[in-house]
Amino acid sequence: MRKKDCFYVGTIVNKFSFKGELLVKLDTDEPELFTEMESVFIEIGKNLVPFFIESSQLHKSLLLRVKFEDIDDEPAADAMMKHDLYLPMTALPKLEGNKFYFHEIIDFKMMDVNYGEVGIITGVNDTTSQALFEVDQNGTEILIPMNDDFIKEVNRETKTITVETPDGLIEMYLSE
Repeated sequence: MRKKDCFYVGTIVNKFSFKGELLVKLDTDEPELFTEMESVFIEIGKNLVPFFIESSQLHKSLLLRVKFEDIDDEPAADAMMKHDLYLPMTALPKLEGNKFYFHEIIDFKMMDVNYGEVGIITGVNDTTSQALFEVDQNGTEILIPMNDDFIKEVNRETKTITVETPDGLIEMYLSE
């Protein structure tokens, strides 16, 4: 399995017991979607290695307590620390309407109800308190807050996202 064919699930952040159980910090708004996994790919070096899951359950908000097959003691669990978990893209549930996965909208065209064509979505910055669309307009980066009130339509067929941004937001990036 190649990393580009997968999506990031989370990172192993801590040990839970002396029997090899691990805590995974999930990268999701819906952690309950990941409690029924049978297996995952764990990045070890530059490779994705499949691991089978004996059991898993939610542990506090975004932590998943996982017991992997063949990880039965503390030294084996120590070796897994800080490794990232991945699943194949095919394991993602399909989203409909105005919900989308960040990776899914890369290269979508962004249109604004009032402004017109804004540009091409090149990425999503989710390191800030408010996630931002990163939009390229002929070499100029425009950052649009990923706000449910702004997003009017996600059209997967035409690969277009239509937004309605506050007056002056887009122009602010273009005035020099």
